Amino acid sequence: QVQLVESGGGLVQAGGSLRLSCADSGRTASSRGMGWFRQAPGKEREIVAAIAWDGGSTYYADSVKGRFAISRDNAKNTMYLQMNSLKSGDTAVYYCAATRNSYVGVRTTEGLYDSWGQGTQVTVSS
Repeated sequence: QVQLVESGGGLVQAGGSLRLSCADSGRTASSRGMGWFRQAPGKEREIVAAIAWDGGSTYYADSVKGRFAISRDNAKNTMYLQMNSLKSGDTAVYYCAATRNSYVGVRTTEGLYDSWGQGTQVTVSS
């Protein structure tokens, strides 16, 4: 069973960096596609980045392309999101998620994910 726990959120000034981690204590997400989503107050949850089960391909939303980097270490059952040049518009609760199916590539549709972490708050002050 996939059990995801995010960490690394916090308060940072605009232009700063944070690194989010998503650990799978169930040790089964290594065969799943994974992604990072975020939800800002009053807005719908949106995908930020996604990565194939083997890390071979990635996807980034236009709003974070060139600033964020998604990666995973399947030996450690952990996925990461390196966030650089943060802007106030990046303020949100960030969630990691794993796809329902195994051995899949990049998935950008929220409905294809069935395991979610509890979320971690990222606040960027201007």
